[in-house]
Amino acid sequence: MTPDILIIASAFLLGLLGSLHCVGMCGGIAGMLHAATVSVPANQMPRRRWLMTLAYNGGRIGSYAVAGAIAALAGVTLLAMLGAETGRALAQVVSGLFMILLGLYLTGWGNALAPVERIGMQLWRRLSPLTRHLLPVDGYGRAFAAGMIWGWLPCGLVYSALALVLASGRPLAGAVAMGAFGLGTLPAVAAVGLLGGEGGPMRRPMVRRVAGSLIMLFGIVMFTGLAMPRGALHG
Repeated sequence: MTPDILIIASAFLLGLLGSLHCVGMCGGIAGMLHAATVSVPANQMPRRRWLMTLAYNGGRIGSYAVAGAIAALAGVTLLAMLGAETGRALAQVVSGLFMILLGLYLTGWGNALAPVERIGMQLWRRLSPLTRHLLPVDGYGRAFAAGMIWGWLPCGLVYSALALVLASGRPLAGAVAMGAFGLGTLPAVAAVGLLGGEGGPMRRPMVRRVAGSLIMLFGIVMFTGLAMPRGALHG
């Protein structure tokens, strides 16, 4: 398996396992999109709800891809300073640590990622006022734009994935990996949108504990360097 494919697969798995965190972070916007269907005739609501949900998530995943390209581009400097092997190992350790902390949060053992998310709040404070121009979210273009903005909401799960793609050193690979990460989160977030922001079984404590435990296990594997063989990335 090539390094890029390994990173993409890992990012997708991280998104899939960590998507319960997205339910909490994105449930509000999903509920708002659902509310936009209220004035639509009943026989059109299922179709419109699906399309609005897909438009929002398309924008959200698009913003992840942009962030992945930026992170990979920044990683070029990291690899130049530390060397490919050392840079890859550092990014892997950081990503693993983020996943462990995220797993602890999902299982209900505190939120150690809160300080990191507060750093991301600096960018979010600049972007969040833009959402006022999109309300009400009553069209597909507005839903897509809302998703693009919401994709920059400070999120420990997203930061874990960005750390994973940091050492790819190729913007295209970083964008594809973060797109795969977004696709991994899609089933849970789309389900929340289609359920009107409720989340149903995904909010149950047992489900969160199981998902959190799996993420911690994945993080431990990543942290200890077992996920990517030595020498996976060169140049």
